[in-house]
Amino acid sequence: MTATIHCTLLLLAALAAAARAAPPGRAPLYWSTYEYNIRTDRAMPEAVWAANVDWVEKNLKPYGYTLVAVDGWGDVVYDAHGYRTRLSREWAHDYAWWSRNLQARGMQLGIYDNPLWVSRAAAEAGVRIKNTDTPLRHLITENKIGWFDFIGVDRPGAEQYVKQGIQHYADMGIRFLRVDFLSWFETGRDRYLGDNLGPVNSRAEYETALRWMREACDANGVFLSLVMPHLFNEAELERQYGHMIRVGEDTGNGQWWKFSDNQRGLRHDSWSQYSNPFDGLTYWSHVAGRGRVFLDADFLRLNTFDTDDERKSAVSLCLVAGGAVAVADQFDTIGDSLWIYQNRELLALNEEGFVGRPLTNDPADEDSQTWTGRMSNGDWIVGLFNRENEPRIRQIDFAAFGAAGPQSVRDLWRHEDLGVRTGYSAEIPRHGCVILRLSPPPTQES
Repeated sequence: MTATIHCTLLLLAALAAAARAAPPGRAPLYWSTYEYNIRTDRAMPEAVWAANVDWVEKNLKPYGYTLVAVDGWGDVVYDAHGYRTRLSREWAHDYAWWSRNLQARGMQLGIYDNPLWVSRAAAEAGVRIKNTDTPLRHLITENKIGWFDFIGVDRPGAEQYVKQGIQHYADMGIRFLRVDFLSWFETGRDRYLGDNLGPVNSRAEYETALRWMREACDANGVFLSLVMPHLFNEAELERQYGHMIRVGEDTGNGQWWKFSDNQRGLRHDSWSQYSNPFDGLTYWSHVAGRGRVFLDADFLRLNTFDTDDERKSAVSLCLVAGGAVAVADQFDTIGDSLWIYQNRELLALNEEGFVGRPLTNDPADEDSQTWTGRMSNGDWIVGLFNRENEPRIRQIDFAAFGAAGPQSVRDLWRHEDLGVRTGYSAEIPRHGCVILRLSPPPTQES
């Protein structure tokens, strides 16, 4: 009897762990402080954060944006074990308070941090790793970074420090973790800044760090977003251990140039392999898919784009690629563009975990601007994009990608039925797009 009970308990524990570890069914729709940070080079004040949260709750949450996230630029307010507790000393409330506040509204808190970082202030204060006698300073590797220190995965207590840090955040109600500067951890190298920016780890050590983070995230129901990865060997490690991977450079000042034209078509051998997210989403589409890793185009600042065509293309590509939509516009910067984030017909792709693919994942080939994919109910999605600086004719035969027979066609931006067709052709404006949904036509009565 005792053995039976024991086995049953083990089975229940295993099932619970499996449930926690189940991959998310869709990429996140969320809002981030990033725009304020990049514009001011400081942490967002709590009052500004609160105003934005209210705005998100009213204007974006009804459309599926249920996550709000802080980004970098905070100062370190650490607990007795060297872990962060709030964004800034200037904030009256810590992460736990805000997590409870957001949960009461049906939303969740996400944070920016790297479990491989050690607070220099905590290390110098003699803080020890939780549940050990090992000082934090014994984890630190030699590096030339000015604002944080990396751990060495070979140091005693390193695994406990990483996993307990993620547990710490989970205990505060955090379910989204954005881990930055992974390229600096792996090789200490940056394509723009050169070498000696961090430790030079072996491939095995880098994998160990990713594995620790993913194990802790799975155990605590935390979504793991990997930022600034080199993506060596076709992202073999990042797509194994991350829920989501960055595929382009930082948004920075935004604009169409940053989204589509920055070093267009040029692939590098390290972070960032593609400098703009249009190229990145296109090329890395071959590693994405249902039940696989999600693609992160970084943040969208629609207020920096010149036209609605550009704005619609940016949001559309993220959704057609099955990636995240990360809003960085704020309540006082969004202008008249809020509606572009609120297209329910397009957001339905994210709701059901749709992931499309381009006709080719070579960004230099114009065919890469045509995307297709299938919804779970059998409907097809067709995305026709035009990255060029002049109008382009885009046409497609539906049978060419498997949509057999005539299809009822609906334009998801115009919210208009276009009749029953076997193909589609249209002139797409510069930087514009057309997103179509194909369904079986109504049964005709004899």
